Amino acid sequence: MFTSFSTALSALSAFSTAIDVTGNNLANLNTVGFKTSQVSFHDLVTQSMGAGLGDTQIGFGVGTPTTARLFTQGAIQTTGGAMDAAIQGDGFFLVRGSNGATDYTRAGNFQTDSSGNLETATGQSVEGWTLTNGVLDTNTPPSAITIPTGTLQPPVVTKNISFNLNLNAAATAGSANGTFATSVTVYDSLGNSHIVTATFTEDATTPGQWNYSLAIPDADLANPPGTPLTGSINFDSSGILTTPAATDPAAQLAITGLADGAADMTVNWNVYNGTTPDITQFAQSSSVSAVTQDGSSSAQLTTVAIASSGQILAQFSNGQQTVVGQLAMATIRNPGSLLAVGDNNYQISSTSALPAVGLPGTGGRGTVQGGAVESSTVDIATEFTNLIVYQRGYEANSKIINAVDELSQTTIQLIK
Repeated sequence: MFTSFSTALSALSAFSTAIDVTGNNLANLNTVGFKTSQVSFHDLVTQSMGAGLGDTQIGFGVGTPTTARLFTQGAIQTTGGAMDAAIQGDGFFLVRGSNGATDYTRAGNFQTDSSGNLETATGQSVEGWTLTNGVLDTNTPPSAITIPTGTLQPPVVTKNISFNLNLNAAATAGSANGTFATSVTVYDSLGNSHIVTATFTEDATTPGQWNYSLAIPDADLANPPGTPLTGSINFDSSGILTTPAATDPAAQLAITGLADGAADMTVNWNVYNGTTPDITQFAQSSSVSAVTQDGSSSAQLTTVAIASSGQILAQFSNGQQTVVGQLAMATIRNPGSLLAVGDNNYQISSTSALPAVGLPGTGGRGTVQGGAVESSTVDIATEFTNLIVYQRGYEANSKIINAVDELSQTTIQLIK
């Protein structure tokens, strides 16, 4: 009879532990990337009584409950935060813990410090790869990611231009529709812009021939006038460009003696996209459908954000984007063996498989969604149900202790 005391006490201890676990789950209902813990009970060894082995078995109660963290997928919640990232699928972000060891986390609500270091919400460094000397080498071991702050992007000198346009085959030389002009903005070594105007004039003597002239304004030159790029292009009876041929070198506009002191420029005018001509001559009004050039002005860094591939993109004031970093991701075959160390982080234990580190979306690793975080997997309805069950179990076993106590008192009275 007196073993009932220890049996009931083991149950009180077990249910108290279970309630603690449930309370922790509910406390982290809104913790980003939190994974709920599940309580598992197991009985203790039983005692056999009576002449026949196993005829009567009395258990010694319940052992200390074990907990298992369930690494199920949490809901992806869009936040719009530039430095937020959510994992869809298996894997963990790598962070540098306070003790210098590598920790693992599913919480992607990142931020940057005053030096541009990418950190978790609790201040641990996020690991991956950083653009160095214009190279992003993901074959090296991951390290702390540093995001450029206040970076000024140098100008890119224009080297190539092109026009996608049609010249009117029904135009009359010498008339208004026999001349067509369009323009494109190019950039010099100082980042200043210049307008290159291309003028096409139908030849009065040669059918299917248009004469062209490309030049920048004389006001942009220190010693005007400049020397325009001139020549002619020819079309066959089907309106297809024949001269120059696709194999001919691109015509070059030489821009020298700029008034702003920038270096001299040589701009290639490309009239073919591969072997497909960019210019046609059909019986439609002369018009341009697209212009391209490969230069840009100097620009200030405006925003940095994590893209859906785990890349960290820097956007500049001129609209250009550059990859400046890459998040690393690790997969662990048995994530349930990880040890929670606080701050939404986990460490590997003696039973954990070795982490496999690589790029998101490769090697069985999940994908990264930028501008979002993974919600906690705690289900409030399930936790409240468990709480009621554990409370009733605790109350029931407390009644056993009261009953055994009364029986003990009665037994003692019999002896007296």
